[in-house]
Amino acid sequence: MGESNKKTIIMFSGELDKAMAGLIIANGAAAMGDEVTMFFTFWGLNILRKPEKIKVKKNFLEGMFGWMMPRGAKKLGLSKMNFGGMGAVMMKKIMKDKNVNTLPELISSAQELGVKMVVCTMSMDVMGIKEEELMDGLEFAGVATYLGDADEARVNLFI
Repeated sequence: MGESNKKTIIMFSGELDKAMAGLIIANGAAAMGDEVTMFFTFWGLNILRKPEKIKVKKNFLEGMFGWMMPRGAKKLGLSKMNFGGMGAVMMKKIMKDKNVNTLPELISSAQELGVKMVVCTMSMDVMGIKEEELMDGLEFAGVATYLGDADEARVNLFI
């Protein structure tokens, strides 16, 4: 049997540094010709949120979740040394100075390279996030879809 060139990455965290790591790995693997599936669940959904407020019908708790969580890739904080958002600002400045792609650029690049981005529908329900609030070009499915890809993958990461 031949070697699998499939990789899966579960994006559980919604923190800038972890999102960067996951997308850098996904871009690298896709650039090498690997088939990559990223499964965004729970806090990882915030990575894919549109930056603008989208008018959708939500109950009180869904509305509270939406208000408390960062809206999109440009609003994520760091997992360590966030310092009320200043850590993320400093990190972005250093990345710009060193010509490191931004998180939105990494997301766009991954999509262009054919990385399959799957959004966990159960997490959407729990977190009160509606499809209209997320960026375009995504797939929506449950954990069984991820597990099907993971069964065939040689590398499975949880970030």
